[in-house]
Amino acid sequence: MEKRDFLVEIGTEELPPKALRLLEHSFAAGIEAGLAKAALAHSALQSFATPRRLAVRVRRLAASQPDQRIERRGPPVSAAFDAGGAPTRAAQAFAASCAVGLEALERRADAKGEFLYYSGVRPGAPTAGLLPGIVQSALDALPIPRRMRWGACEAQFVRPVHWIVMLYGREVVPATLLETAAGNMTRGHRFHAPKPLRLASPGAYERTLGQRGHVVADFAARRERIREGVSAAAAALGGRALLDDALLDEVTALVEWPVPLAGRFEPRFLDLPREVLISTLEDHQRYFPLERADGALLPCFVAVANIESREPAKVIEGNERVVRPRLADAAFFWEQDRKAPLAARIEGLDAVTFQARLGSLGDRARRIRALAVQMATALGQPAAPLERAAMLCKCDLLTAMVGEFPELQGIMGTHYAAADGEDREVAAAIGEHYLPRAAGGALPLTAAGTVLAVADKLDTLAGIFAIGEKPTGTKDPFGLRRAAIGLIRILLEKRLEIDLTALLEQAARLARADIERIAVSAGKPVPAVPDCAGELYEYVFERLRAYYLEGEPRAAGGARPITTEMFDAALATRPRSPLELDARLAALSAFLALPEAASLTAANKRVANILKKSEPRGGERTAAVVDPTLFNEPAERALFEALHALRATVASAIDRRDYAGALTELAGLRQAVDAFFDQVMVMDEDPRLRGNRLALLSDMRALFAGVADLSRLPG
Repeated sequence: MEKRDFLVEIGTEELPPKALRLLEHSFAAGIEAGLAKAALAHSALQSFATPRRLAVRVRRLAASQPDQRIERRGPPVSAAFDAGGAPTRAAQAFAASCAVGLEALERRADAKGEFLYYSGVRPGAPTAGLLPGIVQSALDALPIPRRMRWGACEAQFVRPVHWIVMLYGREVVPATLLETAAGNMTRGHRFHAPKPLRLASPGAYERTLGQRGHVVADFAARRERIREGVSAAAAALGGRALLDDALLDEVTALVEWPVPLAGRFEPRFLDLPREVLISTLEDHQRYFPLERADGALLPCFVAVANIESREPAKVIEGNERVVRPRLADAAFFWEQDRKAPLAARIEGLDAVTFQARLGSLGDRARRIRALAVQMATALGQPAAPLERAAMLCKCDLLTAMVGEFPELQGIMGTHYAAADGEDREVAAAIGEHYLPRAAGGALPLTAAGTVLAVADKLDTLAGIFAIGEKPTGTKDPFGLRRAAIGLIRILLEKRLEIDLTALLEQAARLARADIERIAVSAGKPVPAVPDCAGELYEYVFERLRAYYLEGEPRAAGGARPITTEMFDAALATRPRSPLELDARLAALSAFLALPEAASLTAANKRVANILKKSEPRGGERTAAVVDPTLFNEPAERALFEALHALRATVASAIDRRDYAGALTELAGLRQAVDAFFDQVMVMDEDPRLRGNRLALLSDMRALFAGVADLSRLPG
């Protein structure tokens, strides 16, 4: 079968840089999915993305679909022909639907009778005719939150579309997408190569853009070119560049022909906190800061231009001229903010609304303080540093520096507190209470910072749940998913032995009390605020499920990856903390590696089913105590004695959270359990024997349930 390369390019105005990689990958995935759905064979697929284009090249794409063997069953023969043997409308309609005459149909008999059948071959459709629909479907599926129209067009896309290339081999695929006719003309760099460029074939795409268009079309290649260029420019100045991955991606998405240029700023700005300088250069200017081998910043930066200027010195001068006032502003804010100590802003917190129903930043700080003190007491930590840090942790939100650089919240609080002479741990906790700032980010290092970070996230979760603004679908305006995952990571990875259930209940009470107090002070009716502690528990532990199943495949010390069934089995015990759940999962993981595990898991499932079926209507279970005098089978007495012998040992192990030890002991029940089910009829006709045996099984299940509900496991 003939095979040719295929190229599609969507040329646009400048695409949003932070979304470019996602758009590139989604477009390629959409094309690949469309080709698979159409059963079009192909080789490698490569995607491209620059600020002005999204493109996909498919190598060795089949010229048509494979022929399809079709077999359809029609109406019964009795309904297809009348008494005289003439075809009825049913037969004619079936033949028409198959696009054949009646003579092409055949009769076949099966278990249900004799029917008309059609067997044939449908020729595969030509690829060129399928490609426009495949590309359109991929464009429609792109993750674009808000599409725009332009000019008099009705078409909608992330940015106005100016050209489309669709080539199958050397031939243009006739199509009009987004109200733009497809052709073989691409465009190069906006300034270096403004005229349209003809593409001879899909294979010439990268070469044509690179040599004649001043465009590095491949995102990864352009990113590497920037990394190497910035590093070389930094080395020439005797330093090394701070190559933040997110910034590197963003700069790559901003330029088509990267040209790194080194610039300088006044050394006096090095007196500013390191984070202020880095934020100014990275977040506000998209420049790469430079540092010496000892980690100290240099008064230099590397900018990446999107043009190869004949006068690079003037481009550098322009970049230096732009960054100077930003650094001067930062220096001014630093000086102004330090004229008053951070603690002087505590009273001002009450004048700043956090959320209308939850009160001010001052209310929030007091709730965080109460939670932090409760945690400190439980962990045996001193409360005084936490009380101080809790009341100071939001104060930097009132500073001029954070007003201008909001990404520095917490960080500036640490610097200002340290400059004021606050206790070192208090100062550190102010910055650490925002950690982790992103998925996989650093966790707090100090004890006070760890506790304050947990308290802050608990208050966020409880407060927003209490006002009924919990996340729905993909909408999470208050960042509750991030808060819950951060909370989980801290408790698990820092191995904090804390009763999370009690903390959630306290956080919910504090939020409810403030909501009611604020309503009363405003002269409004006291709102009915539901107790959201239960909802919070479910929400946090569902995030914990994702933590194990998507990010952390094993529990601490576990022998095998965690599955959904294992998680459900451990969660059924309603653990009071993530650490407790982790210990149960690790024990369950180790237990499942034992030879006795399969038999005992199956027995627990059987017991659960028996007990469920034996429940009286209405779900009420009659209280039952095992009566040994009713035993008339050796196997039931043996199981009773085995359970009795293990009960104290297992309970002691569970109290010590030695769940692995408890399950190891319970594994010794296998022989007694197997013998019981082999030799004893549980549902005996005698109600006394039946009730006694059900009570015995209930006791056995309860003993296992102290660790996990094994009936939820497969097998």
